[in-house]
Amino acid sequence: MSQAYYQLPNGRVASIDDGCDFPPLSQALAEPNGLIAIGGDLSPAQLLSAYSRGIFPWFSNGEPILWWSPDPRMVLFPDELKISNSLKKILKSKPFDIRFNTAFHEVITACSATPREGQAGTWITEEIINGYCAMYDAGYAISAECWLDNKLVGGCYGVKIGNMFYGESMFHHVTNASKVAFVSLVQKLKAEGVGMLDCQMKTSHLASFGAREIRRDDFIYRLSKLTAVNLAET
Repeated sequence: MSQAYYQLPNGRVASIDDGCDFPPLSQALAEPNGLIAIGGDLSPAQLLSAYSRGIFPWFSNGEPILWWSPDPRMVLFPDELKISNSLKKILKSKPFDIRFNTAFHEVITACSATPREGQAGTWITEEIINGYCAMYDAGYAISAECWLDNKLVGGCYGVKIGNMFYGESMFHHVTNASKVAFVSLVQKLKAEGVGMLDCQMKTSHLASFGAREIRRDDFIYRLSKLTAVNLAET
């Protein structure tokens, strides 16, 4: 059993065994972006423990697992989804075959392999891929996919706990495929009763869809209500 190392506000690092609760979010560092823990693993149990507390992993190859809880938090409320007129026309023309949860491994692998502007590498490591595929097998991770001529050309994936969704990443090999996949997923989640999508940190791309920042304590309050039923069943 490995150990998880938790960063305390005074700069000291304490260690506890895997499986123990994360520290209170009040102990998250203000900079950079709410770092709260280092170490542990990406088992479904640890990931569920993290997400249910508003914590997510984000790290690069060669680094230990880093756990974060930013304040403020970027979120999208399904009722506030914005779709540009140009994207509405594309959606109406139905250029892609939209599928859900038919190629999760392919979607997360494509997200890992797709170059990002301003990024030299990827945070979606083999460890991340294995961890989230295990979450998919456990019924907590989902994918939205755009297919063209029976080829996967775009998609996105994330984690769903109860009526809460945590977005992770998206990709496209054909123009607008990721946007169509994302909008299709939001519309599906809204129909299923999902009340909030976690977008983690602010980007202009997500803001263009209507995502906005809220205080972390507001995020955690809403999250606790949206995940309560599911957590009570586990």
